[in-house]
Amino acid sequence: MENIQTNSKKYSVRFLITFIFNLIIVLVPLILIFLPVDYFDRGQSICLSKLLAGVECYACGMTRAIMHLVHLDFLGAWQFNKLSFIVLPMLFPLWLKSLYIILGKKLPLFLDKIM
Repeated sequence: MENIQTNSKKYSVRFLITFIFNLIIVLVPLILIFLPVDYFDRGQSICLSKLLAGVECYACGMTRAIMHLVHLDFLGAWQFNKLSFIVLPMLFPLWLKSLYIILGKKLPLFLDKIM
């Protein structure tokens, strides 16, 4: 009997962690829409490659570029990081999957195949 209670607690904690993780994934883009487009443009870089070695990595400027893309500022996004035009569309299926998990719906067939 004790083993069954331990397993159910383990599953409920796992469910709660999964739910919170997916909720964060769904809410972050929605919050970014309401922030000003230049919210992340100022301030010191937090990239370890840039701070420690002084060399920009491929992801430098990605947060700022995604922020500009979310606000449909394509030129600003291009200037910060050209790879953002590839990364943002790749994040969209992850966002949809998290949304379906939160809503408790079954994934559509096309989304189930690519995830």
